[in-house]
Amino acid sequence: MRRTTLPAVIAIAALLSGCSVAPQSALSAAGAEGDSTSAHGLPPLPPVRHDDTLPTLMRQPDHGSDLRRERVVADNDAYTTYAITYRSEDLRISGLMHVPHGAVELPAVVLAHGYQDPRTYRSGNSMTELQDRLARSGYVVLITDYRNHAASDHDADNDATLRTGYTVDVVNAVVALRRAGFDAVDPARIGLIGRSMGGGIAYNVLVTRPGLVKAAVLLSPMSSSAVDDVEILTRPAATRAQSRAAVEASYGSPDPDAAAWQDLSPRRFFDRITEPVQIHHGTVDLTCPPAWTHASVAALRAAGKDVDMHWYAGQSHRFGDPAWELAMQRTVAFLDTHV
Repeated sequence: MRRTTLPAVIAIAALLSGCSVAPQSALSAAGAEGDSTSAHGLPPLPPVRHDDTLPTLMRQPDHGSDLRRERVVADNDAYTTYAITYRSEDLRISGLMHVPHGAVELPAVVLAHGYQDPRTYRSGNSMTELQDRLARSGYVVLITDYRNHAASDHDADNDATLRTGYTVDVVNAVVALRRAGFDAVDPARIGLIGRSMGGGIAYNVLVTRPGLVKAAVLLSPMSSSAVDDVEILTRPAATRAQSRAAVEASYGSPDPDAAAWQDLSPRRFFDRITEPVQIHHGTVDLTCPPAWTHASVAALRAAGKDVDMHWYAGQSHRFGDPAWELAMQRTVAFLDTHV
């Protein structure tokens, strides 16, 4: 997010913080595509109390564009897989896209993957079974690698901003896919799936860009409180001290009562969500504790949001069968209904 000119953003924030919904729609992702957020009855934009937080991102114009199918990397009986790149701010981000054979105006899903060490991550090398399942179920599937991963450009500021750049990259993946004009994709029907860290990113996308996607599915998501997520967002352990120091230089020590940490937490802004949400979580997850999702679901429901929650008894962070198969059936059915 530091790639946005922050003085300009803060100036806009000062002008809009007391305004009605109309200026908000002009700066939302939905507004970038010409939709009116007033129909959703969104609350006014929250004030910007600290640089590089979610209220800043709410005001940041979208720069998702120039989605390119660079080359074919695989072809099977059901779909063709392309290496892709797209523009996100001034970065080029890599990923994979699966296109079912003969696809014309199909719904699409953008995937936000969980944490993998960027030094060893390979393009699209996450949620591979899910990618295959969705493509065989009639969806164009785009998995973004995020900045600093695979063939994506590098962003030296990403650690210092608690990796909010990943949220920017997911937003811009959806926007770039919508703007690409591919015959295979219906740009009005795009869903979002996030797993683990990607689930936390999905929360961020939903609160900063209401109306961007039709529905979202979260698999074993991290917390909707930024204080809970610091350990995940400062991996790998070998460089955690350096990453933690960069974060604290930006925002101070993690403190749920501090303005910066509140405004990094999507839970604070759940009243802005307009899409139905489905969540899957194991009851013995040690990576993203079930208590995190209990708190998120309670907050979503308190905000009057549509959340379809599924718990899987005895399952850890990664589900085994038959729980995984059941989760996939429920995911595809949910997307078929809402996307």
